[in-house]
Amino acid sequence: MKNQEKIVILDFGGQYSQLIARRVREAKVYCEVQPYNKPVETFKENCCGIILTGGPRSVYGQDALKLAPEVLALGVPVLGICYGAQLLAATFGGTVAASLTPEYGHAKMSLSATHPLLETMPEKQTVWMNHNDIITRLPEGFVLFGGTPSCPVAAFGSDDKKIYGLQYHPEVVHTPEGKKLFNNFLYNICHCKGDWTMDALADTLIADIKAQVGDGLVLSGLSGGVDSSVASVLVHKAVGDRLTCVFVNHGLLRKNEAEEVMSVYGEKLGLNIVYVEASQRFLSKLKDVTDPEQKRKIIGSEFIRVFEEEAQKLGDVDFLVQGTIYPDVIESGVGDAAVIKSHHNVGGLPKNIKFKELVEPLRYLFKDEVRALGEQLGILANLVWRQPFPGPGLAVRCLGEVTEAKLAILRETDAVLREEIANAGLERDIWQYFTVFTGLKTTGVMGDSRTYDYTIAIRAITSVDAMTVEIAELPYPLLKKISGRIINEVDQVNRVVYDITSKPPGTIEWE
Repeated sequence: MKNQEKIVILDFGGQYSQLIARRVREAKVYCEVQPYNKPVETFKENCCGIILTGGPRSVYGQDALKLAPEVLALGVPVLGICYGAQLLAATFGGTVAASLTPEYGHAKMSLSATHPLLETMPEKQTVWMNHNDIITRLPEGFVLFGGTPSCPVAAFGSDDKKIYGLQYHPEVVHTPEGKKLFNNFLYNICHCKGDWTMDALADTLIADIKAQVGDGLVLSGLSGGVDSSVASVLVHKAVGDRLTCVFVNHGLLRKNEAEEVMSVYGEKLGLNIVYVEASQRFLSKLKDVTDPEQKRKIIGSEFIRVFEEEAQKLGDVDFLVQGTIYPDVIESGVGDAAVIKSHHNVGGLPKNIKFKELVEPLRYLFKDEVRALGEQLGILANLVWRQPFPGPGLAVRCLGEVTEAKLAILRETDAVLREEIANAGLERDIWQYFTVFTGLKTTGVMGDSRTYDYTIAIRAITSVDAMTVEIAELPYPLLKKISGRIINEVDQVNRVVYDITSKPPGTIEWE
């Protein structure tokens, strides 16, 4: 994000790294999560402060991850959390050792000093601990701010060096004073302006797009989902008629979706949309393919090939717009992060792309931020709050090989689910809901006859940013009604199950 003050979060493999980003952005300060070894030159511009995350290693272990000296040489305030705090202590001459009594869960911290980092915080407070190691001796010149009975050094710092550390996790909801701690660091220590608002964001992104594209022609892959819609509207505001949107029917859409997208996005958003029928093309590429990662990469590659062909018809189109958002980037394992699954628009892209550049204005935004931005841009609420739908479509909701017969069953069951959720008035209460073709056949009885038909799973979850999700507790009478309708109305289905897995450990989609 050009010309935007920012906090840089250096990730040492902590499970809560994205929660830190959420807390910073909630405080109206822009931030980016980068690998711990990201070159300083790539992020130092407009950097107001740095946060080091937790991680699974020990700072004294042979596999310890180190902090580049250039990070500290920037001269901006640095806050270390858990492993990050231990790393800072060790770097400046302190001692870190294995704890005799590791802490996991709630702990009572007592403050032993007053400091701007701790402003308006109670002397005794509950914090969330998750560590095996502790700091046994602070570096010379550092001040102890607070500790717990099992962890004498829970908070510390040095104003001269602008270095601060917390053994506990202020980013989790289990630390009640956590948001206040981040506000204090951002405003009292880093002196941030707090200009991360949707008004300013829209203007910044449009200016960035203009600077990137110049006078060039732009093509946008418009799926009809929230992300690609907001991205396309942003680019349209930046380049006007030089944008052409391409809607590809890859044969993996929900019931009646192609018709709805073409009518709504052409008429109500005023975008120039080209419709491409490519159902058989995609399905033929997916024939005999069962591996989820391979499915995603095939679909991502084929999308690009279609866009390239359409671009040739338009002339010299150098720029391709994608609705990539931050969770896509994180789950696709960009940098040193682990690959959870390759999203079709990130890890699933082919290497030989004929476009000069990708335009991804939402790349560093979470889903809730994309929605807020969409409303700020004047996009209709029913479009902004439309059900999230993955780029690979029903292919990642159809386990095993994707066939037209399986897709037909999946579309009908999904239509029933969506209709009943709407009838119950729960569309805005549930983040995402869909059915999954499991491929599993089970024995049943309908009438007086034995059946041996497919099992359909229902997935319904609640979330804010898609990084973590909880199960939507659908009313039992509603589940019973949905199950009954699916079994009675959709051929070859005789069983319906409800997926009650949160994220983590599961992901939102099954594949």
